[in-house]
Amino acid sequence: MGGVRAVAALAFAGVVGLTFLVLGCALPMYGTWSPMFVIFFYVLSPVPLLIARRFQEDMTGTNACIELALFITTGIVISAFALPVVLAHSGTIKNGACFLVNAGSTVMFGTICAYFYLHRDEDNGSWSQSLF
Repeated sequence: MGGVRAVAALAFAGVVGLTFLVLGCALPMYGTWSPMFVIFFYVLSPVPLLIARRFQEDMTGTNACIELALFITTGIVISAFALPVVLAHSGTIKNGACFLVNAGSTVMFGTICAYFYLHRDEDNGSWSQSLF
């Protein structure tokens, strides 16, 4: 039952993050959908680590493949937080929308990290780790 709770918690956190993002775009006082481009960063952020997992049997150690994947992932995550700040600085979006989008990004990237934590032992197929 712990695995079901973990999946439900991850799904709920994802919904909360996307709700913040949509609120930052759709509220009448903000009125622009430009911050929605951070969804590309949500999709791209796990890709380098997924590729590194394919080429590495053991993700606990440190080597060049893992370090490069972490570096690229860090750049993608920083870009996701920087895009709304740059849009707010240029006047394209308002500061409140920037705050809501970055709050949504914080929740979404936390959800992605939790997913990787829960599925780090994917090879044995067990749900031994749970959030509760």
